[in-house]
Amino acid sequence: MAETKIPQTVAQALVAALTAQGVKRVFCVPGESYLSVLDALYATKGAIEVVVCRHEAGAANMAEAHGKLTGEPGVCFVTRGPGATHASIGVHTARQDSTPMILFIGQVAAADKEREAFQEIDYRAFLGSIAKWVSELEQPDRVSEMVERAFAVALSGRQGPVVLALPEDILDQPASGPPPGRARPARAGLTPSFLAALRDRLQKAERPLLVLGGSGWDAGSAEQIERFVSLNGMAATCSFRRKHLLNNDHPCFVGDLGLGPNPKLIARFKESDLVIALGARLGENPSQSYSLFTRAEARDKLIHIHPDPEELGRVWPNALAAAADVSSAAEALSDLVVDGAAWQGWRESARADFEAFTEPLPGQGRVNLAEIFSHLAKATPRDAIVANGAGNYAAWLHRFYRHRGFGTQLAPTSGAMGYGLPAAIAAKLEYPDRVVVCVAGDGCLMMIVQELATAAQYGVSIIVILVDNGSYGTIRMHQERHFPGRVIATDLANPNFAALAEACGLFAVTVEETAAFPAALEAAAAIGRPALIHLKTDVEQISPGRTLSALRTGG
Repeated sequence: MAETKIPQTVAQALVAALTAQGVKRVFCVPGESYLSVLDALYATKGAIEVVVCRHEAGAANMAEAHGKLTGEPGVCFVTRGPGATHASIGVHTARQDSTPMILFIGQVAAADKEREAFQEIDYRAFLGSIAKWVSELEQPDRVSEMVERAFAVALSGRQGPVVLALPEDILDQPASGPPPGRARPARAGLTPSFLAALRDRLQKAERPLLVLGGSGWDAGSAEQIERFVSLNGMAATCSFRRKHLLNNDHPCFVGDLGLGPNPKLIARFKESDLVIALGARLGENPSQSYSLFTRAEARDKLIHIHPDPEELGRVWPNALAAAADVSSAAEALSDLVVDGAAWQGWRESARADFEAFTEPLPGQGRVNLAEIFSHLAKATPRDAIVANGAGNYAAWLHRFYRHRGFGTQLAPTSGAMGYGLPAAIAAKLEYPDRVVVCVAGDGCLMMIVQELATAAQYGVSIIVILVDNGSYGTIRMHQERHFPGRVIATDLANPNFAALAEACGLFAVTVEETAAFPAALEAAAAIGRPALIHLKTDVEQISPGRTLSALRTGG
């Protein structure tokens, strides 16, 4: 008698579709609403690694960091209602950072929809404004189609997050429909006429500036754009938290555009006569609250290359624009050479400004963060990955740490606190042989501190550098500027972070003097398990070269 074939369930078909997309790892907090998917993942016998996290924000941030680091969508599973709302921060970061990511949400039974069932949410309404596409799996025969489309949307044009809700009663139904296939998003390149026009503008320029940003980069495209700037001796800068797109030691790198930038770089941007923006949207932070040029100036000197045509002309008019992904654009530009003799002196001066700006500052308290992050850059390999969240502590990191290789920076342009720790965990899982450092403030780390237990559970030997000034420093800085001396809601009473880390299974050391940091870093790197270096700093040193006392008096 012929053996009866057991029909594949929707949950099993979903996991098969993930396998077809090349997914090797997913991040989750388990939930009863998608138990069938968890069981289907169990059946893969480890072909897809399931990383269980302690909070949905941590899981979503890990998925976002995975997408940012690898260029392939990070995948996250959470349960309905509270699970989804917790995870929404990762969706928002993926949107603002243009990161490919897929969030699967267990949903109430389809039969119970629109009754305000237990933990029911309309995800199209809830997440529709921050995700590229939000949908719900409602037909068992369309699971492969929906997953393939989700990956295609996440990777196409301006990359970003996709959300797919999974009604729990659908997951156990028999699946049908075509077998899963691999999503292959379309790619656009620069046309010969555009390249000719760009060459003509470049030949006439005297102070051109290249701005690199956005997503969709890989090591090859970063190498090709480095060839372009090298051949032409062109000044190049990176957008907010995209410093890894060009080796910071390259003589053409002149700094980054973001929070607390070099004032001389801002002046040079304004005096440039040609700005080529590749991949960057030139949003609020890199454009210094939309002040770097007027619309009339942008129309005269901006050449904008971006993968999504809807971003071109959305905020800034331009002299020339092209919808092209960064990899094909970098390839086309890599052989474009013009006579750049006219601008060499200007570029060299801009580089000298950068060198001076990144020299460690003296007199920054007992723990001098300028010296610490300068040392960190020298003591770690070129391919070390540094992840951080948001807070004033990051101003020292971004100013004094030099990224020397592609894929070495994980930081949220969304300005989300609590990002650095989960991002570092995701990075170390993907690249276990590379040095991975998380830099966090005390307020930043405490928003996601439970993921220290995740780091210990998976044995990822990340190094957490915790900057503890007992304050929500960024808010305190603005508070003192606008309401001097009227301190409220910004002081923090912190735990013993070293003891907390040790309780989670980490190696920990406390540093209260700059001179003690090199030995602490060496010990943390050699221990072979997750480690935390607790830096006790003074809130008086509120940002590089600035004190609270000076802020109160208008300094």
